[in-house]
Amino acid sequence: MHALLSAFAPIWMLTAIGYAVGRSGLLGAQAEAVLGRFVFHVAMPAALFTMVSGARLNTFANSSMVAFAAGTALVCGLGFLASGRLFGRGTAHRAIGSMASGYVNSANLGIPVAVQVLGDASFVAQIILFQVLLVSPVILALLDSGTGTVTGTGTVTGAGAKPRSGRAVVFRRMLTMPVRNPIIMASLLGVAVSALGLRLPHALAHSCDLLGAAAVPTALITLGLSLNARPAADDSPELPQQTARPVRAEVVVAVALKTLAQPLIALAVGGPLLHLPEHQLLAVVLCSALPTAQNAFIYAQQYGLDTRVARNAVVASTVVSMATLSVATWALGTTGS
Repeated sequence: MHALLSAFAPIWMLTAIGYAVGRSGLLGAQAEAVLGRFVFHVAMPAALFTMVSGARLNTFANSSMVAFAAGTALVCGLGFLASGRLFGRGTAHRAIGSMASGYVNSANLGIPVAVQVLGDASFVAQIILFQVLLVSPVILALLDSGTGTVTGTGTVTGAGAKPRSGRAVVFRRMLTMPVRNPIIMASLLGVAVSALGLRLPHALAHSCDLLGAAAVPTALITLGLSLNARPAADDSPELPQQTARPVRAEVVVAVALKTLAQPLIALAVGGPLLHLPEHQLLAVVLCSALPTAQNAFIYAQQYGLDTRVARNAVVASTVVSMATLSVATWALGTTGS
């Protein structure tokens, strides 16, 4: 429990600082939007490029990753379906619901928890690569298509422009998304550098390290700022249907999927199906029980969506995961080696 508290403390402290700064008005009314853009367009791409470019891309093809990926895929799918079927959300908001349900906080929380409980963070590094290279592009593609200008009739219209084929525009947006999205572009550049075995000049590598180090603390400060007021995306076209509908139920579903369903599915796949060794099974379940990453809130904010579900899911799952992580460590750690 002391190890878990030590890992969680920076998250709570930085979020609380962001909340206090927001209450004081120190950074002005646009602070949340400006810091969110800084994280999404500058700091996070730098962090992802540094991490992927220095990683060995063949390390996450193993049975442990199969168990983790199975839990992630199933829970993200359930979150996507729940957001649409139960709460009437559109594609973009479904993508955020999916991410809130299955995208784990692998970096700033997963690493310290793994070091304290497992003794090393090698499996967390594989999870980071899996989420960055496989999960994030799918989520971002859904967000891109869900927030595009394609109408329900299958055409795209714009001021002073002729209607164009909706399918053609969707296809072109999908092809150009890596260029338009800094997170995907940074990840692809990192893959290229890693695959070619290149070594960055020290000055460039150190600059990326410094810039990337600002991503997590700034995201947490931004999360704290958002707790003060209504989300900036309250003018979302879906919100007229949602204003009379409580968000609490949607958050409860996402948090239940994240902190309970995902580790249980990972346990079922890794144990009875794949027969993982005890220490590997503990690693899979422990990492699956990690809370929702603050990336879900940042993505929702930057795509102009209602941020309440993502924001509240991050906070609530972080609280609940202290219990689920403790139970997983107690139940499986006693037999681990």
